[in-house]
Amino acid sequence: MPRAQDRQETATDGESPLGEVLEFMRLLWSIDHGLQTTSKRMEITLGITGLQRMVLRLVGRFPSISAGRLARLLHLHPSTLTGVLKRLEDKGLVTRTADPLDGRRALFTLTSRGRTLDVPATGTVEAAVQRVLSRNSGGKIASARDVLRALSEELGNGGRSPAPARRNGKKANARRSASCVRRG
Repeated sequence: MPRAQDRQETATDGESPLGEVLEFMRLLWSIDHGLQTTSKRMEITLGITGLQRMVLRLVGRFPSISAGRLARLLHLHPSTLTGVLKRLEDKGLVTRTADPLDGRRALFTLTSRGRTLDVPATGTVEAAVQRVLSRNSGGKIASARDVLRALSEELGNGGRSPAPARRNGKKANARRSASCVRRG
């Protein structure tokens, strides 16, 4: 039987003593914790983390994808992705080749070993997401996606109001550089 304190933390009528913002944040932290826990379990059972698997699945969908495109798809700074790609290479799951049109750019494809992991699997983050999505209507999913996308954009902006449309001069360039460093 739930304790009185537990009943107070999660009200059944939609009202929470935490308020809308803190309740939403509490759920986000719960999701983050679940992602981290599942990712660690995936590393033990599959040999790759949740993020590594997401990268692997995207490389499988887009053979010969550049690191820059992967970073944009994942909303990650390219320097964050560099380590993930290196670990996948070291495990023999992806190969790096030079772009024939621009030798400075690397392209990634799955190895035969990588293709064996590029399939639906139980115990993964995506399996949990699939189960939840299958239990909800398209409208609910679209609404949740809209809220999560807006929150992602807001957090990607450092929680600041959108920047003015026109920025010029050295100070603007310094602000942009500092912003990129903070996000990475």
